[in-house]
Amino acid sequence: MEIIEYRDPYLEDVRNLLVELEEYLLSVDQDELDQLHPEYREKMALLDLQEIKDHQGKCFLAIENEKVIGLIMGIIVPFSEFDYLDYKCPKEGEITELIVSSKARSKGVGIALMNKMEDYFKSQNCEYILVDVFAYNRIGINFYHKQGYHPRMHVEIKKIER
Repeated sequence: MEIIEYRDPYLEDVRNLLVELEEYLLSVDQDELDQLHPEYREKMALLDLQEIKDHQGKCFLAIENEKVIGLIMGIIVPFSEFDYLDYKCPKEGEITELIVSSKARSKGVGIALMNKMEDYFKSQNCEYILVDVFAYNRIGINFYHKQGYHPRMHVEIKKIER
């Protein structure tokens, strides 16, 4: 396996992985709010890649036998001009996507991708790394905890009964 920076010939593989992740999230979403919109496959990868371009980010791919088996995307967090009012605003990297193909899990691919992104954020003088994990994604939460991450914020949700 090798880790490379994203290149356009791998766009279809990236799309496939994003759909695989979204299908998994649909399967664990107890609120049934996630969806796989008909335009998701076509548009999501392009939106993610544009966000990376706009925010000093990177996308790294784990390649095995010329096939993408995992990916990680991350950006440098932009702050608004007023964020300093209630936050110290240290330079932060944010992992926006981490996906390992179901066929390649538990083989160190996710750890290798995390290490690559963490090295990038260090090279950009980031002080912290953030990752937003879906609350019902127990596998993801456990993975990040094993990598030394911990919760800082919780979002609570309640369905309004009518």
